[in-house]
Amino acid sequence: MLDSTLTDLEARAPALIRQAASPEALEAARVEILGRKGTLAALGKDMGKLDPRIRADFGKRLNALKRDLEEAYEAKKAGFERAALDARLASEWVDLTLPSPGVRPGKLHPLTQIQRELEEYFTSLGFAIVDGPEVETEWYNFDALNIPSTHPARDAQDTFWLADGNVLRTHTSPVQVRAMEKFGPPLRIIAPGRVFRNEEVDASHEHTFYQLEGMMVDRDVSIAHMLYFMKGLLSAIFQRDVTARLRPGFFPFVEPGFELDIQCLICGGPGCPVCKQSGWVELLPCGLVHPNVLRAGGIDPDQWGGFAFGLGLTRLVMMRYGIDDIRLLAGGDLRFLSQF
Repeated sequence: MLDSTLTDLEARAPALIRQAASPEALEAARVEILGRKGTLAALGKDMGKLDPRIRADFGKRLNALKRDLEEAYEAKKAGFERAALDARLASEWVDLTLPSPGVRPGKLHPLTQIQRELEEYFTSLGFAIVDGPEVETEWYNFDALNIPSTHPARDAQDTFWLADGNVLRTHTSPVQVRAMEKFGPPLRIIAPGRVFRNEEVDASHEHTFYQLEGMMVDRDVSIAHMLYFMKGLLSAIFQRDVTARLRPGFFPFVEPGFELDIQCLICGGPGCPVCKQSGWVELLPCGLVHPNVLRAGGIDPDQWGGFAFGLGLTRLVMMRYGIDDIRLLAGGDLRFLSQF
């Protein structure tokens, strides 16, 4: 009787476990076969009724079956757990490489960050921040800055002329003239903004870029005053020592005029596309305001003097952050811009 029951169990029980369609069905099969009151337990209790000559063989068969069924149960249970985990992961999957849902937090463009730093620096020195139109008249963009129509400096500033005779401003210097007209002397102003030139685009040139120009008009202003402010400006910009040089330069709206160059912070001096292989980057044209410009702004040059400077904000950002291609700043690539 016990032998036939064990034989039947050996044939039926493995299939019962393997074919369980759910964790609940598997647990029911375990309780029925392997539980404390299950079939195997009952057979074990009844082994004492067997003839001693067959008891040992029966016990071996019973233990082997129990071991096989427990292994089959654990394997089946692991399969259900793995399937449940896979289903949960599929429903809760989050791709961490994708942007988060909803509106992403914004960041200031590196140009804006540097512009605000400079504005804060100059306002701490008593300078006002002024602005002007990007579409300028020929008078403000050229004539009032001592660049008449016959002046060769106009050729150096290939411009975007409009059908009405106005021009996209080639520098923010027109704002200086407008400020002199509006406020009069004494005057301390900076004029940050966007400018336009018909440039061939490459690693260091763009047709649309940003400048920050400044002017101080007062009595007895000298080159020494200009150098003081320029040195402070460089320290505020780079927050470290930089190698700079001052060399004569021609600009129609200043006399005398100077070029303030810094050693290229991209290559450190040997030469690269940003510095045109020279090792130096033209950063800051400056000089004493030309008397004709003061007159155009309604100021008597016999009573007042001043200095002016122009800073390429876009090129400055490249030096500050080690950016080797100006086109990256205007490309709108959020992967690039989010680094700042």
